[in-house]
Amino acid sequence: VLAALLEREVPLLLDADALNLIAHSKTLQARVAARSAATVLTPHPAEAARLLAVRTAEVQDDRLHAARELAARFHGITVLKGAGTIVDDGRSATINTTGNALLATAGTGDVLAGMIGALLAQGYAAATAARIGVALHGAAADALSARGIRHAVASDIIAEIPTL
Repeated sequence: VLAALLEREVPLLLDADALNLIAHSKTLQARVAARSAATVLTPHPAEAARLLAVRTAEVQDDRLHAARELAARFHGITVLKGAGTIVDDGRSATINTTGNALLATAGTGDVLAGMIGALLAQGYAAATAARIGVALHGAAADALSARGIRHAVASDIIAEIPTL
């Protein structure tokens, strides 16, 4: 299924298991790099390390370099998740200042992927969709934290989005 999707010339967001499959296949890596349509990759540091064939600690030691390397290697937009999520389009990088530890729970990365995907589906340019999605995702967590919420699940982030 992934190979077939990579052949379609429509904007595409790649997350989670798609990134892991790509990391283990030179053929899939070449297909991603050859795409002419927008491609957004949303790895967490361990997924980024697998894609770059390095240790996770190396990604964390120079997150900006890792994000730029992924954007260059795959000719796309990289959203390197974590504290200070980085969005790199191969020319410039943005370090997000929104968000907090409420985003370090299962499923919140899926919420982010869905937000960026929804913006892509509305016609936003890939880099813009990634930057807006990352900022709003973090802002939702910040709004929850400002209200004294100390534990949240992915659905709490989703419920907060309309209030922003």
